[in-house]
Amino acid sequence: MKFLIAGLGNVGADYEGTRHNIGFDVVNELARRMGVSFELGRHAWVAEGKFKGRTLILIKPTTYMNLSGKAVKFWMQDQKLDADRLMVVTDDLALPFGKIRLKGKGSDGGHNGLKDINAQLGHNNYPRLRFGIGDAFNKGHQVDYVLGKWNSDEQQQLEESVQKSADAVEAFCTIGLERAMNFFN
Repeated sequence: MKFLIAGLGNVGADYEGTRHNIGFDVVNELARRMGVSFELGRHAWVAEGKFKGRTLILIKPTTYMNLSGKAVKFWMQDQKLDADRLMVVTDDLALPFGKIRLKGKGSDGGHNGLKDINAQLGHNNYPRLRFGIGDAFNKGHQVDYVLGKWNSDEQQQLEESVQKSADAVEAFCTIGLERAMNFFN
């Protein structure tokens, strides 16, 4: 059984360690656990590994956040996968920092990466893991906040939350979305 795990973020050193790149951080952790490395592929950095008999294709789109759908659609078609075998990992302002939420479908919630994936796929009926980054910013400073680095308090809890997120993705691949949602939500 094969799954596509798409961690959303922006490429480049300027974006490393930012809230908006948490999707990259989670797929990096999955790659570390499987002992695989990313290679530059079409529209994305790509790694392929095995977990409990499942093949996980990990991607970090190189299209930048707002055009993530191009990479997701390409790799779904390339790997001949239906949307129920896709997991998109993304940041979410509506959730408190470190809280994760698995969902089987849903709106983009104002997230441009999800908006582009929805547009490219023609629907929003695909699993996603939303990683809470909180909303501790002043009105009009949302962009600065999501593209900002984690503060010292967040950094202390970040590793545990990334680990939990990777656990949730692995559970999705092994026990299915509904059971994973019951456990992690």
